[in-house]
Amino acid sequence: MKRSFINKIVDEAIEFSKSLHMTLPKFAYISAEDWKKADQDSWAEVFDLELGWDVTDYGSDDFYKSGTCLFTLRNGSLKDERYNKPYAEKMMIIEDGQVLPYHFHTYKMEDILNRGGGTLCIKCYWATEDDKLDTERPVEITFDSQKVVFKPGDVIRIPVGSGVTLPPRLYHSIWAEDGKVMSWEVSKVNDDHTDNTYLAGCPRFSEIDEDEPMKWCLCNEYDKVRK
Repeated sequence: MKRSFINKIVDEAIEFSKSLHMTLPKFAYISAEDWKKADQDSWAEVFDLELGWDVTDYGSDDFYKSGTCLFTLRNGSLKDERYNKPYAEKMMIIEDGQVLPYHFHTYKMEDILNRGGGTLCIKCYWATEDDKLDTERPVEITFDSQKVVFKPGDVIRIPVGSGVTLPPRLYHSIWAEDGKVMSWEVSKVNDDHTDNTYLAGCPRFSEIDEDEPMKWCLCNEYDKVRK
């Protein structure tokens, strides 16, 4: 992805969150240049836990077909005792028709919520022992705390205000219908480097073409602004 495109997507994410009366933590609005001037010791948790903006196309080179813009508000660490929070919180802005590819988490259980916009859609399959899709095993999840059983691959439509709980090793693909969606994730500790298994083997983070200066520093590149 081009840096100019990433800058644009984060600008649009900020405006979309404002349109839904969602105010993000103050570090969401710190530019790359301001990070360089900030009291970085006081922001160590943001840097160490990779909180903040995340724009990815999962290596597709087509963000609007397969990608998402995320913002991690809170997280903990399974390895660093300084950050012993057992939970994480993340915003995901999903464009109409944009798809997050099938993946599961080995450790993380998560609630996926629709906080505003269109309809959030999800398809689920259990992972087999060799990490393929189990097309036979029923998918039992909780939908707004009610236990519901779906057939593998059923489209689960989540209206604004509702959400589902996804256990570990449940493959899921997510997209938006009828408009852009502000999705929210409340989960156990999030580790995007080791806890994601993608069915198609796609990369979690995208390569960046630096065609213009960085306006917003992404969560996996704080080394570019950290002293």
